[in-house]
Amino acid sequence: MADISFISLALLAVALLATGVIAGITAGLLGVGGGIVIVPVLYYIFPLVGIQDSVLMHLAVGTSLATIIATGASSARAHYKRGSIDMDLLKRWLLPIAIGVICGSALAGNLSGGMLTLIFGVVALLVAANMVLRKEGSGIADQLPGSPLREVLGFIIGGVSVMMGIGGGTLGVPILTLFSFPIRKAVGTAAAIGLIIAIPGTLMSIWYGYGNPDLPPFSLGYVNLVGFFLIIPASVYSAPLGAKLAHTIPPEKLRLVFAVFLAFTGARMIYKVLM
Repeated sequence: MADISFISLALLAVALLATGVIAGITAGLLGVGGGIVIVPVLYYIFPLVGIQDSVLMHLAVGTSLATIIATGASSARAHYKRGSIDMDLLKRWLLPIAIGVICGSALAGNLSGGMLTLIFGVVALLVAANMVLRKEGSGIADQLPGSPLREVLGFIIGGVSVMMGIGGGTLGVPILTLFSFPIRKAVGTAAAIGLIIAIPGTLMSIWYGYGNPDLPPFSLGYVNLVGFFLIIPASVYSAPLGAKLAHTIPPEKLRLVFAVFLAFTGARMIYKVLM
């Protein structure tokens, strides 16, 4: 374990609480999963307390995936009660997504932190572009493609999401709505997909990071337990505030602000790796 002072740990705890608050408010405002916020925030917070570059991105991704297990379970249960999960699609995608998660986790575990950062940055830019350029209700087809393309989509969602440390919403919702999937069903199904991604993704993050000497104290592999236990309650309690703000701020402006945040973050990550 890396040697980190008590003061640094205290600062890390405060920063992680702030991360949870930011993630919760953003989730409440825009309905996006916390991972797309948690990973970049942790990426910039962790170095401030002396966490090594060699484990920086892996630790941010693994910790984010662990938090999604708790928040995703709550979200998926709520959507299930409202009947907004397409169980038929979920059953069809269960195996392809799981295989994608396993392959993506294995790839991420053997990639350098720089390459993992580069992947996050590129996908963040694509997501930001989709939020700004794509018109509401636009799609490319009236329904999802048949086999095997449908399974390939599930595989891609699982593989890319686990490498980024995000749940099912960031990629799942845009892809499903691209094929004219009802937005409520898309959001609900994506919430359940997040669990399929997060559970094996977290376990593999623990496996690949176990025993790494550069990890900070209270880390289980690439999952920082301090982050896990502080981010979850902070995000849960702050999400209603974001939902409340969502009713007072025009959604178009919210999407634009978040897209700018993603674009700036993604571009900065790419710049840091390449320069």
